[in-house]
Amino acid sequence: MVLLAALAVVGLRVLSARYERTITREQLLDPSARAGRTNRDGPLNYLLIGSDRRPGDNTPEQRTDTILIVHVPAGLREGYLVSVPRDLLVTIPPGGGYPGGEDKINTAYEYGGSGQSGAQLLSATLARLTGIRFDGAALVDFAGLRNVIDLLGGVNMCVRTEVKSIHTKRVFHPGCQRMDGAQALDYVRQRYDLPGGDYDRQTNQQQLLGAMLSRAGETQLRSNPVQLHRLIKAVGESLTLDTNGVPVEDLLLALQGLSTDALRGVQVPSYPQTIDQVSYVVLDNGGDGLFEAVRATRMSQWAGAHPRWVTRL
Repeated sequence: MVLLAALAVVGLRVLSARYERTITREQLLDPSARAGRTNRDGPLNYLLIGSDRRPGDNTPEQRTDTILIVHVPAGLREGYLVSVPRDLLVTIPPGGGYPGGEDKINTAYEYGGSGQSGAQLLSATLARLTGIRFDGAALVDFAGLRNVIDLLGGVNMCVRTEVKSIHTKRVFHPGCQRMDGAQALDYVRQRYDLPGGDYDRQTNQQQLLGAMLSRAGETQLRSNPVQLHRLIKAVGESLTLDTNGVPVEDLLLALQGLSTDALRGVQVPSYPQTIDQVSYVVLDNGGDGLFEAVRATRMSQWAGAHPRWVTRL
């Protein structure tokens, strides 16, 4: 959703059928998680799932490492990226052959069979937990985002503490720096070398989405149609969308006023807890009113009252 908004910011007002065909469409939301309206003026709630696989891919089932609730209040001038902890202990309803039970929320995508059915079970789990109904969903192929970032000429990321990648052994030194696609995605995957563990990783993932939106606004894509074509195609190829029946073009136009300065990253009030020798994350006081604030579109007030859990991107 943020990537699509970025394209609107740089002046894209019409998506031709040529670009529409690059986007995979699936029913990603379970009926119990789907909003019964197609409001384009807000408030909007989108579910964003980060995965290395897309629907239609027949590779083995897997968990998702990134779960974001994108909340855009009425007026569509500000947005909140709510990161759901991957280890959050939840009750997963039956679905995709899974009988139901308690487990980490990122297992819902795996138990559902990944792809479309996995997204549906994950959305049903979130709706049951939060009471939020979604206006749409996006499954993001993070491997595909590497090309998008490179086409943007890299993104500016601010590293707060030295981090050594467990995947590539690359060392990220403190300070703000330009990262290419491979570096940025490697950085936001790290958690073990961070003081706040997965909470810091959530903040870094939020920062990356904001950095991509900011970078898209800085580039002169209007004057470079070849580069614009490549970027739109790469974005389409990295996304699987469920817009709840709203044309992508209309969604783009509605979101064109959303800027990086108006985005806030939000973490769900929670704390780590070991249960039967397994590490989980448990809601702090039911989320301390966060989900109620999203449902009632009172996020501005909630953010002001809970600065510990809110980050300016």
